[in-house]
Amino acid sequence: MSNSVIDIKSIKKVYKMGQEEVHALREVSLNIQQNEYVALMGPSGSGKSTLMNILGCLDTPSSGNYFFRGKDVSKLKDNKLAEIRNREIGFVFQTFNLLARSSSLKNVELPLVYSGLKKKERDEKAKNKLTEVGLGDRLDHKPNELSGGQRQRVAIARALVTNPSIILADEPTGNLDSKTGVEIMKLFNDLWKNGNTIILVTHEEEIAQHAKRIIRLKDGLIETDEINSNPIIYN
Repeated sequence: MSNSVIDIKSIKKVYKMGQEEVHALREVSLNIQQNEYVALMGPSGSGKSTLMNILGCLDTPSSGNYFFRGKDVSKLKDNKLAEIRNREIGFVFQTFNLLARSSSLKNVELPLVYSGLKKKERDEKAKNKLTEVGLGDRLDHKPNELSGGQRQRVAIARALVTNPSIILADEPTGNLDSKTGVEIMKLFNDLWKNGNTIILVTHEEEIAQHAKRIIRLKDGLIETDEINSNPIIYN
């Protein structure tokens, strides 16, 4: 399908733990289209973190195929996977993963350092993304001078700066109070409306309800994959 960003077929992931084999994923297949807003849910041990790592090109499957924008990436070497991660996938983590001694601008600029852009262009792109997430007046602030919500906005701006194919958000509200969490989920809703493809990994039902499609994993298998008929929508 031409609008398909992610197409995985019969993915398995087996880890060796001493003499034992742990089957983290068993025959998982799914397709994600451009501009979908998907939540991956499941309890600890369900396989959702393993699936997230494979979708984010942080790990490779033991067997099966992963087509990212039509290209089979399931057998690629680490350096090729790193190229795809840097160019095509914007990561947002629960712990923000910001450089403590760098300004918001420098943190957002980081993924562009390897892109060959001149410093002036990098600054311009980073500034634009920080303005988009409401932090145009915080360019020179370091993480310890920002609130938790502002730090996560910096992380989102960093995820957006390469214009990635997908935004992969791992428990993005996990370290935030509920009011700030709502603000961040509103921002994701705006990003989706603007055409971004969003994959949200969460164990919180309330957070998953923002997505338009919810995939639930259990024991390494997809238990349900359903359209959310009543998602939380912000105007």
